[in-house]
Amino acid sequence: MIATVLLSIGIVFLAELGDKSQLMALTFALRYRWWVVLGGIATASAAVHLISVGVGYFLGSALPTRAISLVAALTFLAVGLWTLREHFRADDEDPAPKSLRASTAPFFVVLSAFLLAELGDRTMFATAALATDYDWVGVWIGSTIGMVAADALAIGIGILVGKHLPERAIGIGSGLLFLYFGAATLISTAAPSLSGLVVAALAVIAPALGAAVMLIVRALRPAPVAPDVPSAAPATDPELHR
Repeated sequence: MIATVLLSIGIVFLAELGDKSQLMALTFALRYRWWVVLGGIATASAAVHLISVGVGYFLGSALPTRAISLVAALTFLAVGLWTLREHFRADDEDPAPKSLRASTAPFFVVLSAFLLAELGDRTMFATAALATDYDWVGVWIGSTIGMVAADALAIGIGILVGKHLPERAIGIGSGLLFLYFGAATLISTAAPSLSGLVVAALAVIAPALGAAVMLIVRALRPAPVAPDVPSAAPATDPELHR
């Protein structure tokens, strides 16, 4: 049992290094509190890896990964566009207050994003393969710990970077990264024969177009008209009425 846990931790930790989930964890850490992001990642990891060990150990079949990847890609694109829309405001527009933005349940945003991203990911296949030969409980525990540990490193980097960047830059950068994730997932799903470098090069087009569109929309937005402020009534000299 202990050997299975340690083996699963090592395999999943190495598989997650440089994976898109680490970039997602870094991106979320730039916007939300670190314990909220880590909690969402841990919950999503436990759920996804429970599914994967069930698939590998009990069912021996595959999930509809193509459909799941398509839903994940569209979700990332929608989140990216919404984030850019929020931060590409005119300077005279009042952004949403922090209390309102905090009420959008960031935990569930992180949870749903990681659930969609990890379903059908290479880590899930590795966990399912381990569960066919080893104790599924040990594989589930070890794979969850390994993924959380790898993403915790990215969260730490996000915290350090976030201390030196303004909130507006963080928000815009997060939106562009989500557009990249969505485009990369969509391209790799539609054309699985393409190499990773080609997918990465093509995916860069999405954040570039998103930023360009937001800048054009902001430039074409009419300038607000300042409200008329009534001038103070002139003082009357009491000597004139005598």
